Amino acid sequence: MKVLEFADLEEEDCLLLTFKGAYDPQAERERELAPFLQALEEYAGEWMPDVVSGKRKRKYSRDALLKALEERGSDRYTHSGFHRTKWPALDMSLGLWLPPVPPELDIFMRVKPLSFFAETEHCRRFVDMVRVWASRYPVSYAAAHSLADDQLSGAPDFGRDEETRRRDGFDKIYEVCWLNVFGPKLVETVGRERMLSTPAHQVEALPNGSILLVTWPIAADFASDEARQAQARAHVHLRPDLDFDTVLRTLRERSATLAPVEPHFHPDVAPLLSRVVDSVAIHERQRKIAEFNDWKPPEPEEWRPANSALPSDVQDPERALEHYSLLAKHLVALMHSKVPSVFEATPESLTDVDYQFWHEDFPRVFERHEIDAHAVPAIGAYLGQVLVRNLGGQWIPRQKLEETQVLVGTRVWFPFVRAWHYMRSCQSLLDSSLTQLYRVAERHQGWP
Repeated sequence: MKVLEFADLEEEDCLLLTFKGAYDPQAERERELAPFLQALEEYAGEWMPDVVSGKRKRKYSRDALLKALEERGSDRYTHSGFHRTKWPALDMSLGLWLPPVPPELDIFMRVKPLSFFAETEHCRRFVDMVRVWASRYPVSYAAAHSLADDQLSGAPDFGRDEETRRRDGFDKIYEVCWLNVFGPKLVETVGRERMLSTPAHQVEALPNGSILLVTWPIAADFASDEARQAQARAHVHLRPDLDFDTVLRTLRERSATLAPVEPHFHPDVAPLLSRVVDSVAIHERQRKIAEFNDWKPPEPEEWRPANSALPSDVQDPERALEHYSLLAKHLVALMHSKVPSVFEATPESLTDVDYQFWHEDFPRVFERHEIDAHAVPAIGAYLGQVLVRNLGGQWIPRQKLEETQVLVGTRVWFPFVRAWHYMRSCQSLLDSSLTQLYRVAERHQGWP
């Protein structure tokens, strides 16, 4: 059963919900989860999950969920996933913590794209659902907000070390999100009357002593200046020790950080940089695009004019070519499971290889002597093969790999030297990419 996987979708913001509520582990599980499922089924609408995952994926039903929780159960914890097969995408999990640890119903949800919640009705239904959950499963704090902005806020640590964060939790108003549920202890800390008088789009007392607060009607509009002002007003009302102008300035800075930036990367490496940007955390992506827009890779130095090429100094050129082919196959063997295009030895496969090495942080993770002894020769041979196959290049074998050249047009290229430069660091994977060298060689292929 094919579901929409977040990693396979276009990189854009989503609505994040974190919810940890109390429940009765002694009650019959089906009955205890019924209010949770009833609200989900009533209010989710177009993002309603149609797949439940346990040890395997099943079409959504309450029985399928109970089966999944049984399959994944342990003495202290069990969980299940919820997904969709159609847009909008859903990544949701339900976890149940069991005695002897404190019993907790743990909901983590991402709905993508955030723009789905640009409609008032979608937002209203989402709030109605959370209201039901928070009324039935009491929380200390729950929130829904833009994932990107949540990451910029410093959540969940908010500048604390992990031990302090685990010990104290959300013990004061560190942040005000689009949707918030403040549990009775937080309400008492702030003051019930003060919290109920918060200037916000919606403030509502729940039957169990919690208070639900929504800062702005439209979740997807969180970064507008009007929404930021509302968010700042609510925050400083709940935290009188904070300065409104300072809070608003911080929120506006976050909005500026998230504002879309149009990519205009250097054309030689644009396909590679686009891949890199897509893998960067959503809250850092626009900043990275701006950085790459201003960046130009150094011109390749691993060449000389064809009329000054080093002559071949090997006794058996055919054997040398077979050796290069064998080395190139070592790279294919290393990369083929993660980069299927490596079999094709095309310019596009060079970009795929570039990205995979960058993604794996390869020069940092692996031992330097192993990289120089094995990876560098394999990469150099593979780069040379791509030049030969796609640009009509010709190997000029040398006894030393670093002196071996590939003649393309009026230049000879040193693919093994390029590979050595390439593997010095993760930044050098971009500065000395295989993609760029190929494009420059291609551009000079027919120059006089």
